Amino acid sequence: MMHTLTTPATPLTATDDIAQLLTEDGARVSDPRLDHWAEGIDVDTLRGLYRDMAITRRVDAEGVALQRQGHLGLWAPAQGQEAIQVASARAARSDDFLFPSYREVGVLVARGGRAEDFVMAWRGEFHSTYDPRELHLATPQIIIGAQSLHAVGYGMGIQRDGGDQVAVAYFGDGATSQGDVNEAMVFASSFQSPVVFVCSNNQWAISEPVTVQSRFPIAGRAPGFGIPSMRVDGNDAIACTAAMRWALDHARGGQGPVFLEAVTYRMGPHTTSDDPTRYRDKDEVERWRRRDPLLRLEAHLRAIGAFDDAFAADVETAGGALAAQMREAVLTVTTRPAIEVLDDVYAEPHSGIQRQRERFAAYLDGFADEEA
Repeated sequence: MMHTLTTPATPLTATDDIAQLLTEDGARVSDPRLDHWAEGIDVDTLRGLYRDMAITRRVDAEGVALQRQGHLGLWAPAQGQEAIQVASARAARSDDFLFPSYREVGVLVARGGRAEDFVMAWRGEFHSTYDPRELHLATPQIIIGAQSLHAVGYGMGIQRDGGDQVAVAYFGDGATSQGDVNEAMVFASSFQSPVVFVCSNNQWAISEPVTVQSRFPIAGRAPGFGIPSMRVDGNDAIACTAAMRWALDHARGGQGPVFLEAVTYRMGPHTTSDDPTRYRDKDEVERWRRRDPLLRLEAHLRAIGAFDDAFAADVETAGGALAAQMREAVLTVTTRPAIEVLDDVYAEPHSGIQRQRERFAAYLDGFADEEA
């Protein structure tokens, strides 16, 4: 079962050809593109989705607070994008390898990240705080779009090993203007790499609106590379799960790459160094706030009798506990010597790194008198 999207004849609109299974008020609807793939999404699955999404939002709020208090160097808020992050990660198999950008907090939650995994890299203590091979989750990529190439290469490795895993690349709408993403799609299509491209179109590439990035839906680009694509409501956890199931089945079945455009919204700033009030309208933010993915799923769960005070309290406790552990990890860590930033860059000693270490050590020695 394959769905492709042809480029429309009119410019991008907010609701153009977006697959949806939950309305903004939480009512379940039908979509012929997704109905088959939504089969078997039971109450336990829905409650699990909500739990991880709510924990993601709590972790995200704690990350912002820790940065504002000077404990982290930076944080990239994910509020509003929890549905596509959590649903896509939970739909994947545990041995599928995921390649996130720096904003996929929900993917790390869904993959079982520990408290310190969310904060230590943002504090600058480590390049990565978890073993990618253990979580089947690559280190978050700061270079815009680079992870798309990594995912395609990993997928080509799967092919050569004769496996049936899938690689998943996450990136935002702004990354689709980068050469890396387009080159990744060329390679993925040419070699039929088993990779799913997940584009979280959150409407803003820092201060650049998506209407400037592309006059037409971003998913419409993929068929030009020979890659089937779908636009899905990125604030609809059920639709995101179904769309990801379709995409994974397609890639796992040897049919090559797939492109998903999840239409969502970045409720907060691009990072904690950004002030979105300088470039976007308050009314726009409020319109999207009414499409909140957590409130939508909560409304649906209440409508089917699967959301009560006990469940809400359990979720709140879990989120609060993880946030408290994050704060404890930050407050009790011993900051590493600055020279150690060059540790673990290569698996073996490297002459280039040694020269950099010598120069950096000399630079640090210049501050010795000030410290004394």
